[in-house]
Amino acid sequence: MKISDLLSPGDVAIDVRASNKRLLLQELSARAAAGSGIGVDKVATYLLKREELGSTGIGRGVAIPHARLPDLRRTHGLLARLRQAIEFEAIDGAPVDIVFVLLLPAGAETEALGALALAARTLRSSENLARLRAAKTAAELFSAMPDG
Repeated sequence: MKISDLLSPGDVAIDVRASNKRLLLQELSARAAAGSGIGVDKVATYLLKREELGSTGIGRGVAIPHARLPDLRRTHGLLARLRQAIEFEAIDGAPVDIVFVLLLPAGAETEALGALALAARTLRSSENLARLRAAKTAAELFSAMPDG
C-alpha cells in the first residue's frame, strides 16, 4: 500500500480554518464525503464517534482521525494543513496543524490497519512534517507527501 492509494491531488486542503476539534472534523467530513460518495452527516457522525473513544492526535502537531464506514467500498484519505494549530487532546498535548483523515471500509480489517500504519509512519518523520508545513499551495502539499 502507498499514500497514492489513499490520497489524490483533489483530497488535499491548505489553510483550513477551525476554532476547535469538533468544527474541524465537521469541516473535513464535508470535504471527505465529497470524495468518498458517503453522506457528510454519516462521515461526521462516524469520525466524531471514533474521537470520543480517544483522541487521534498522535503527537508533533499531527492527527489521524479515522472511521470505519459500512457503505464505503475503498479506503479514502484527506490531507489538511490548518492555518492555525488547534487543541486536539493529542497524546503529547501539542496543538494540531496537520490532519490526515482516513475513511475505511468496515469489513477490510487488514487494509484498515495497513492504511493507518502507513499514515502514522509517514507523518512521524520530521523531514516529511517540515516539507508539509513549508508547502505554500495544495499542490505543493500533495507533492510533499511521500508515496511510501
